[in-house]
Amino acid sequence: MNKKTLILGLLFVLPILIFLFFATGITNFNTLDIDSAKLTDITDFKTIDGKSVSLKNKTTVLGFIGNDLTSRKINVYNLHEEIYKGLHSYDVDFQMVMLLPNDAKGKIDEVLIELKRYTEISKWKFAYGTPKAIQKVFNSLDTSLQLDANYGTDYVFIVDKDARLRHSKENKEIAKTKGYNATSIATLHKEMDDDVTILLFEYKAATKSNYTVSRRDSFLKINQKNNNDEK
Repeated sequence: MNKKTLILGLLFVLPILIFLFFATGITNFNTLDIDSAKLTDITDFKTIDGKSVSLKNKTTVLGFIGNDLTSRKINVYNLHEEIYKGLHSYDVDFQMVMLLPNDAKGKIDEVLIELKRYTEISKWKFAYGTPKAIQKVFNSLDTSLQLDANYGTDYVFIVDKDARLRHSKENKEIAKTKGYNATSIATLHKEMDDDVTILLFEYKAATKSNYTVSRRDSFLKINQKNNNDEK
C-alpha cells in the first residue's frame, strides 16, 4: 500500500470512527438522580435588600455558610470560579443561594466586593433567616451531614426547578452526603460543574441529537441558538 492510498483510507475511515465515538457518548448520556427528600422552601429568608428567595422555578446551588465567614468564604470563591463564572452570563434560570443567620449581616460585604471584581453577581443570592429556619431547611435535605455550631457546612447541594434535590450516584461520597464539598476544587471542577450542566441541559435540550462529547459546550451552543431565535 502506497502512502497516497493510506492517507485516502484514513481520511475516509476517521470521520466514521469519530461519528461512532460521538454516537456512543449520546447513548450513554445520563441524567441526575432525583432524591426522595422533600425540601422545605426558603421563602422565609430575605436578602440584604429585603427580597424573598425561593427554590421554585430555578436551578439552584444551595449552601449554608453560617455565621463565621473567616474560613468558609473561600468556599464561596471556589464556587464562583468553578461553577458561577461558566454560567452567569447565559440566559438560564439559575441561582447560587447561600443561607446565613440574621446576625451575619454585614459580614458578607468583603466577599461581595471580591466577587464583583471581575463578574456581575446578580445570580448570587445571600439570604438571611433565623437559626431555626436554617436548621429546618437543612434537615429537609435528609443528608448524613450536620451543620456546625455556626449553622454552616462546607457542602453545597443541587436543587432543580421543582425544589427537588438532585445528585449523581456514581461518586460514592456524593451519593452518601447528597452534596459537594466546596473546599475541594477537584470536586467542584470534576463533579459538580458537570452535574449542574447536566441538569441545566435537561431543560434546554429537546432531543438526543443535541448532545456532543462536551456537555457544557453542547448546553451553551443550544442556549446561544435559543437566544438568537428569540431575537
